[in-house]
Amino acid sequence: MAQRPIVHQDGRPGNLNYHPMRASFLAVALLAATSAPSPASPRPARRAETVRFTVTVAPSAHTGPLTGRLVLAIAKAAQPEPRLLISPRGPALFAIDLEALQPGAPAILDDKALGFPRSLAELPPGDYFAQAVINVYEQVHRSDGKSIWVHMNDGRVEFFSNAAGNLYSDVIPIRVGNGNTISINVNHVIPKPEPLTDTEWLKHVTIQSPTLTKFWGRPIFVQAHVLLPKGYAEHPSTRYPSVYTLGHGTTPLSFSTTPPRTGAPTAVSPVTGLESGYATYQAWSSDNYPRVVAITLEQQTPYFPDSYSVNSANNGPYGDAIVQEIIPDLERRFRIIAKPYARQLEGASTSGWQTLAMQLQHPDFFGGAWVFQPDPIDFTRYQMTNIYTDSNAFSVPSGPFTSIERGFQRTPDGQTLITTRELSRFEAVLGSRGRSGYQLEAWEAVYGPVGEDGYPLPLWDKLSGKIDHNVATYMRDHGYDLRAFVEQNWATIGPKVVGKLHFSAGDMDDYWLNLAVYKFEDFLKSTKDPHYDGDFIYGRPMKGHAWHPDTWANFIRKVAASIKASAPAGESSAAWNY
Repeated sequence: MAQRPIVHQDGRPGNLNYHPMRASFLAVALLAATSAPSPASPRPARRAETVRFTVTVAPSAHTGPLTGRLVLAIAKAAQPEPRLLISPRGPALFAIDLEALQPGAPAILDDKALGFPRSLAELPPGDYFAQAVINVYEQVHRSDGKSIWVHMNDGRVEFFSNAAGNLYSDVIPIRVGNGNTISINVNHVIPKPEPLTDTEWLKHVTIQSPTLTKFWGRPIFVQAHVLLPKGYAEHPSTRYPSVYTLGHGTTPLSFSTTPPRTGAPTAVSPVTGLESGYATYQAWSSDNYPRVVAITLEQQTPYFPDSYSVNSANNGPYGDAIVQEIIPDLERRFRIIAKPYARQLEGASTSGWQTLAMQLQHPDFFGGAWVFQPDPIDFTRYQMTNIYTDSNAFSVPSGPFTSIERGFQRTPDGQTLITTRELSRFEAVLGSRGRSGYQLEAWEAVYGPVGEDGYPLPLWDKLSGKIDHNVATYMRDHGYDLRAFVEQNWATIGPKVVGKLHFSAGDMDDYWLNLAVYKFEDFLKSTKDPHYDGDFIYGRPMKGHAWHPDTWANFIRKVAASIKASAPAGESSAAWNY
C-alpha cells in the first residue's frame, strides 16, 4: 500500500493504501431495453444537458506538442485546491489522454470522458469549482525495445497533481446543468521542490543507477536519506550496522529534533503504537543506546511512488540496482559494516512486501527482515481475492441470483470505505495503460508482464473486474507471490532465513492484509529441513493498518539485539555501542 509518509500513501498513497452491484446495474439496463413504456406510462423526467469543457494550455506553461493525461477535478469548495484533494473520497474527476496536442488547440472534455465516481452526464446540476491538471508524459526508449510515454522524475516521491513539471489551471467557479461550455486555461507549471538541507543528524544523497539508466534510456536516480548515530563524527574509525527503514519518506523513524506542538513527546498513539519523532530523537541521542545508521530510500517509478526494490519487466532491474549499486555506495560513504548480519530491513505496507521480497531474494545479503502489515504476500489472499481461481475481482457470488461487493478498504471496526470496483474506476480515470500512479496498477507494474504496446498488462479489467488468469499465473511463476516463491524454493532459501523473519499485522488491517500474513505463518509452521516458525505478532483487538508492535526507539533496540546475537564469531559490537 502506500508508503508511510504519503500514502500506504498512509496512500499503498497513504502507505496507506485503497462486487457486484454490477448485477443490479445489468438488470436495470436489461429492463429498460426490453420493457418499452406503454402510451399511458408517464414520460421520464428530462435529463439536464451535459456540461462541456474546453481546455487550452497557455504558451507560458508549455510550448510544442503535449502528450499526457488531462484530469479535471470538480469540487464543492475552492480551497484547498481541488487538485490537492484528489483521492477516492475527494472531488469528482473526469479525464482524457492528450496525444501530441498542438499549441493553442483545445482539448475537449464531455460526456465521453471517463469519470469518477460517475460520468460527467451524471454530475448533479449545481454550483461547483473546477481545476484542471495535466500529467505530462515524455517518450522513453527502453532497452527491452519498447518505447512508451510516461511521467519521469528524479526518483523523489510525487503524486501527479503536485509533481514537478506538471501543469494546472486556476480554480474557477462553474455552474452545471444547462448544457453550457466552460473554458479552462492551464497556465501554471509545478516547480521543482527545493533541495533538502543536510543537518548534523540527517544526510540526503542522490545516486544515479547505471543499471536503471541503461534500462530506461535516460538518467534514473534513487534518493537516500541517512540518519547518523550520535557521535558519528567523533568516532571516525567506527563502522556501524545499517537498518533500511523503507517507506519512511525523507526522514527515517519520523526522527525530529522539534518537540510536538501538543501532547507529551513520549505519549504512545493507541492507533499506531508509535511515539512522536521527538521521542525517537531523545532516545537516539541518549547514552547507552545502540548506534546504527538508519536509511530510507525514495525510488519512484513512472507507475508508483516505489519500485518495491525488485527486478520487474515494467519497472526495470531495481532489485539489482539496490543490492549491487545503491547499498554498496552508501556503505562506502557512511562507514557502514558491509556484511550480511549487519544489514537489516524494515518496512510496512508497500515496504513490508518489499522488505520480505528483498530478504527472500537475497538471503545471503541481508541479516533480517522486519515485515509490518505487508502488501499481499500470498496471492490466494490478494486482499479479498484469490487471483488464481476467482473470475471477477469486484464481486463474490452469494447465491444463484445475488452477489456482494468486495471491499478494498475498511475501518478497524469493519465498515467498508471503498470497494475494489470503485478504486479500479478511480485508477482508470487517473491514467490509461496502467499509468494511474496508484495502488492496483502499481502491483501490476511490479508483478506483471509487459503488453505488446510496452505498458503493463492489467490483472483485471478496471471497469468490469474480469481477472486475466494468464497475468495471475505470470505473477506467481516469476516469484512475486512470495508465499508460493518461498515454498517452491524452501530447500535453498530456508536454511538461509532461519531466525531472520519477523512479522506483525493488525487483526483488522484496513486492507485485509492480515489474511495473507496468516497464510504465510501457516506455511512456515509446516516447513521441514529446516523447520522454522518465524516470528509473528498480531495487534488485537481492532488494530488497523497503521499499527506497530513497538515504538521506533524500542524497535531499534530490538534490531540491535538481533544483530549482536547473529554476529559471526570474531565480530565485535563494542565499537558501535558507545
